Amino acid sequence: MTTVNELAERVREAAAHNTPLIIHAGGSKDFLGRRTTGTTLDVSGLRGIVHYEPTELVITARAGTPLAEIESALAERGQMLGFEPPHFGPTATLGGTIACGLSGPARPFRGAARDFVLGTKLINGSGELLSFGGEVMKNVAGYDVSRLMCGAYGTLGILLEVSLKVLPRPAREITLALELENDAAFARMREWQRDPLPLSGLCYDGNLLHVRLSGAEQAVNAAHRRLGGEIDALGNAFWKQLREQCSAFFDAGGDLWRMSVPPTTRTLAITGKQLIDWGGALRWIKSTQDAASVFTVASAAGGHATRWRGAGAHPVFQPLPAPLLALHRRLKQAFDPRGIFNPGRMYPEF
Repeated sequence: MTTVNELAERVREAAAHNTPLIIHAGGSKDFLGRRTTGTTLDVSGLRGIVHYEPTELVITARAGTPLAEIESALAERGQMLGFEPPHFGPTATLGGTIACGLSGPARPFRGAARDFVLGTKLINGSGELLSFGGEVMKNVAGYDVSRLMCGAYGTLGILLEVSLKVLPRPAREITLALELENDAAFARMREWQRDPLPLSGLCYDGNLLHVRLSGAEQAVNAAHRRLGGEIDALGNAFWKQLREQCSAFFDAGGDLWRMSVPPTTRTLAITGKQLIDWGGALRWIKSTQDAASVFTVASAAGGHATRWRGAGAHPVFQPLPAPLLALHRRLKQAFDPRGIFNPGRMYPEF
């Protein structure tokens, strides 16, 4: 097993020689982001649950710990990761999930991955060991710095440990599948998200509106009576296929785009098949349109787009406005002054 001190020494050596490092563990998220080159730094040996206190709803684990191991330990105590992270393969790790900022179908109802991060330990680009946040919500020192690691794609540092808030598993969970036209589906999604319903999933595939209800048995049963419809016996399989992107939609041809927009957004001026998740806030789009057109559509809708699959050497992330790009550059300079961590993984500038 590679030790933290050994990793820190590797980083100091790389910084001294301006050697780019590609941070690697399970590899299940390697397809995300822009392609980059450098010396592979394997951190998969940093694994294991460091501390788990079920009564406090907090778990701390090393970044190389398989997600499956963490979820299994939580399930034994009737708990779960509230942000429902996708795995994209059996080798998925906690560090890769947090680095990519991944959240599943429950995200708009329970929160994003960053909302559950209480603290992190990491190695910066100078080979220094840093610690931010803690294991309780009241410990706010460095709290926002820990959240910066979510979605940074490893460009700011090597995650060593992550402390997360966890949630109790719901007493009851059911899925309803309602056959609706586009306008009716959007109207229902808007209406139901305004009401105090125990929603944990809301996805429209162009034909069926899939509604997941999770919580106390009485609350779920009451919501079911109000919404109507039959319980979908294959509901669990549907949400798993959606989360892991293994349904027929994700197998279709064309580049796969992930577009985040306001949930009230209706028609998008883009060709291709669309799948609507997060109650309208997340659009998965299979399209052959060029990146500039997709980015323009996303911006006009008040959102942003990411080329999820099919990137190659093409643009991946929505271009940043100059002030925001300058902020990212300053963050990169502060955490990784030599620019050795995953250079160019997000943008060519850092």
